[in-house]
Amino acid sequence: MRVFLDTNVLVSAFATRGVCADVLRVVLAEHTLVTSEVVLGELFRALRTRLKLPARTIHEIEMFLRAHEVHPRPEAPSPIEIRDPADRWVLASAVDARAELLVTGDRDLLDVAADLPVKIVNPRAFWDLMRRP
Repeated sequence: MRVFLDTNVLVSAFATRGVCADVLRVVLAEHTLVTSEVVLGELFRALRTRLKLPARTIHEIEMFLRAHEVHPRPEAPSPIEIRDPADRWVLASAVDARAELLVTGDRDLLDVAADLPVKIVNPRAFWDLMRRP
């Protein structure tokens, strides 16, 4: 399955041990990890400014993620109305990348999930979905 991980999932996966780190491991082992230039830009800003990670660590994370599929920035944001306009770019990236599933903890995306052209779940729902017998 082509699984697109949103910025908040990746930040949590690299910053803490927990469900997001487990989600990343499962995606790497069993699926195709898809992300985008839009998400990587947000991720690197968050790692630098919020988590204050050293530049070398951020570079290593970047090289790790770029070894997987990174979709270019879309030509336009998604036409779907979302409370946070930045999420329209994330959604457009996931759709353009032909992701089958978008995993996010972002309430703005989760709140409109039923209306979107890609299935969206939070990290716990992804975990439950993957571990269902």
